[in-house]
Amino acid sequence: MTTKPLVLIADDDPDIRMLVRLRLERSGYTVIAANDGLEALALAAECHPDLAILDVSMPGLSGVEVTRALRERQATLPVILLTAHAQEADVAEGASAGADAYVTKPFSPQELESRVRALTECLTVSP
Repeated sequence: MTTKPLVLIADDDPDIRMLVRLRLERSGYTVIAANDGLEALALAAECHPDLAILDVSMPGLSGVEVTRALRERQATLPVILLTAHAQEADVAEGASAGADAYVTKPFSPQELESRVRALTECLTVSP
């Protein structure tokens, strides 16, 4: 029997949160959403998501800071960073924090879903 992977989306833009939520829920994922980095950490501690999608630029804690904190708690949690900053230094900072993927805004919902699927594929395989 398979279970739906639980995805945490954290973005201070409600339109982005809704877009990602609707796209992933239509594809069979369960999605929880946070408005900022602090809320993301609280939800992650409470719900133990299978994957996190984090906006790099959020009030309070940035997506990079949240990634580092999540890595300390759950080293194997896949993390996708979303950002409008696509400079090489930004990508390097995300990678050094432990992000598995870096998607620049504006992004293709299909591309994001494909990355989510690739990172959660092993979670939905029945024994």
